[in-house]
Amino acid sequence: MSALYLTHARVVLPDAVLSDAALLIEDGVIAAIEPDGARGAAEIDLEGHTLLPGLIDVHCDAIEKEAEPRSRVLFPLDFAVAQVDRRNAAAGITTPFHALSFANNEWGVRNNQTAAQVARALHAFRAHSLVDNRVHCRYEITDETAMPVLQALLDDGVVDLLSVMDHSPGQGQFKTLEAYLQYMMGNHAMSRDEAEEAARAKLRARDGAALRVETLLAHARRLGVPTASHDDDSVQRIATMRNLGVSMSEFPINLDTATAAVSCGLPTILGAPNVLRGQSQSGSMRAIDAVRAGVASCLCSDYQPSTLIAAAFAVAAQSDLTLSQAVALVTANPADACGLDDRGRIAVGLRADLVAVALVGQLPLVSRAWSAGRLVFAAHYHPASRAVQREAVAA
Repeated sequence: MSALYLTHARVVLPDAVLSDAALLIEDGVIAAIEPDGARGAAEIDLEGHTLLPGLIDVHCDAIEKEAEPRSRVLFPLDFAVAQVDRRNAAAGITTPFHALSFANNEWGVRNNQTAAQVARALHAFRAHSLVDNRVHCRYEITDETAMPVLQALLDDGVVDLLSVMDHSPGQGQFKTLEAYLQYMMGNHAMSRDEAEEAARAKLRARDGAALRVETLLAHARRLGVPTASHDDDSVQRIATMRNLGVSMSEFPINLDTATAAVSCGLPTILGAPNVLRGQSQSGSMRAIDAVRAGVASCLCSDYQPSTLIAAAFAVAAQSDLTLSQAVALVTANPADACGLDDRGRIAVGLRADLVAVALVGQLPLVSRAWSAGRLVFAAHYHPASRAVQREAVAA
């Protein structure tokens, strides 16, 4: 791999932002920051664009929409995986964890066998992918039939992150039965009778869930797979999940729960779409409020990859966090949460996973992305002058 010399960049380091700086990439890693020279390297003038570490997205279920764009309309899985790989490269996400739900044959791609096929297709495609695609398996605890499927995926090395979730009505994301029914009818084309039967089945299936969760989490821990709990809604739930060995808390419902998670060493994961929209789709707390309270550890794109970069810049504009600290929510912090010590920061010796961001008006847009030093995305926006870029950043 030839050496690259990136020049005239605004470089976001873990604790500082360098203006009009340069970076040297050799053999897929960051070789030098502000080097004295770069003889023999191919030079790329970034024209004042902001250079960040490649984004790390610990939860995005966009793959489900690529595989099943309409209810019960499934595309070939190799096609779906290739498309979501391209979407992530364009979004600057160089390490996506594709979230797949295992939910007791309830519908389409969330059928256990179909979800397992998607997981294996993602894993197989890694040899050809633009970015470092990983698999996040989400276990619906009311589903006893998913246990052997997930255990096999774990044993085969397909699972990179395991989370446990409870979407039965009356708690978590669905605080009322009606909220659950509306979701199932709106998102999964169920009739009201079908949705009501699904709700009854979920409530019946909670019997034995605690033992299943304990068994599956222990299996993941033995294999060194990081784990998460989903939609934690109380301090008590955090304590329970922490005692089971869970290593992070996804989408805590309120500030008390997020505070409890952080206080006992569990990184929290909030949604970038929540930041961008200024509200939660399910009526839970606003992610920006968690950021301002100091209890948001990471942001994830949830269901829309393009929101992650926009949310990082929005956090820097809407809170007391510096740009370096805001960028850490989508780079260094998720890397630490998942035990990825070779990426997530611009530092000598780390993977050259990098993203160049152009400001088009006030909108941050990915102009280039590199995965392990390989250019995987490029877009050429009409260039603003460097003075205009500086003025937009300052604003």
